[in-house]
Parts: sequence; C-alpha cells; structure tokens
Amino acid sequence: MQHIQGIARNQLQVISLEDTISQDNPVRFIDAFVNSIDLEKIGFTPRVLKTEGRPSF
Repeated sequence: MQHIQGIARNQLQVISLEDTISQDNPVRFIDAFVNSIDLEKIGFTPRVLKTEGRPSF
C-alpha cells in the first residue's frame, strides 16, 4: 500500500516567512511603502485601550 510520508512529529522545523519571499518580490516594495507612511500626518491618531481582552456580550 502506498502512502505519503510527512515530517516526523518529534522533529523541530523552523521556517521564516522572510526567507520564503524572494528579494525581487513586489510585496517587499509594498511593505516598505506602508511602513514609510506617517499615519498621524494623514489624520489617524493612535488609541491606547484602558482594558485588555474583549468586552462581554
């Protein structure tokens, strides 16, 4: 009987998202552009929440 063998469950595998995206991928330009936007300058103000977690129903 044929079956697909995967990675052993007791083996640690570390994968970085940064390593999976090539250097010439357009998403790198988009990321740099978004990080360069000054949100306060265009009218967004940061809010600090006074409580943690979600409100009850």
